[in-house]
Amino acid sequence: MPELPEVESAAVIARRALVGRTLASVVAHHPSQRRSLPARVARRIVGRRVVRVERHGKHQHFVLDDGAVIAVHFRMNGDWEVGRAGDPLARFARITFTASDGVRLSLVDSRALCTAAYHAPGAPPVLALGPEPDDLTTAWLGGVLARRRGPIKPVLLDQRVVAGLGNIYVAEALWRARVHPAREARALGDVQLRALVRGIKAAIADGFARQGRSRDGSRAHPFKVYDREGRPCARCGTPVARVTQSGRSTYYCPGCQRTA
Repeated sequence: MPELPEVESAAVIARRALVGRTLASVVAHHPSQRRSLPARVARRIVGRRVVRVERHGKHQHFVLDDGAVIAVHFRMNGDWEVGRAGDPLARFARITFTASDGVRLSLVDSRALCTAAYHAPGAPPVLALGPEPDDLTTAWLGGVLARRRGPIKPVLLDQRVVAGLGNIYVAEALWRARVHPAREARALGDVQLRALVRGIKAAIADGFARQGRSRDGSRAHPFKVYDREGRPCARCGTPVARVTQSGRSTYYCPGCQRTA
């Protein structure tokens, strides 16, 4: 699933493509997307100018000149593709936004899980999100975790705790903080909380360093534990392990991420 760095990189693409331009057509090409953006609603958007594209956690908001908002979420593997009106449509194009000058922004998604929903002027999307990693503090994280039962890894995937985190960067942050993913969230002490805040910020910074487009690491900025089962830990050499938590794969180092 695209996480904060990937979604911000995508939002940059959307800004370059559409901000300042007037929409000439908005078309949902798949039944799943037509449920959230039916043709009668899409027609309200035509003729409106995109004034900005905001990112809130993993959400992208196209703000129009009348105050309306198109709220976009990639879900599992959505992304943007930029082209021109008249170009062959991408195989998995689910929604297309075409500007009056011919620029076309396509929301592509092989699984057709992505969504785009119209919010009328004066009725913006209501998002239940915690702070973004850059704004995260030890006091906030400690206060939230003190009220949460269960292992720390699934808790951090809750967008109300930290906005924009997902499976990849939570695993990376816990490795950096030397916190075992099964450690109970409310049992973390001050030292671990401070380390975890630093780890979250560093993991996200790594995501931006790989320009938010590579989801499998890179030679310059490889992942520390994510998707590295059986490979030696970059810190202690212990083979990286994988367990399943809440239906998701969790990668960690048994040598330097201990349960106590």
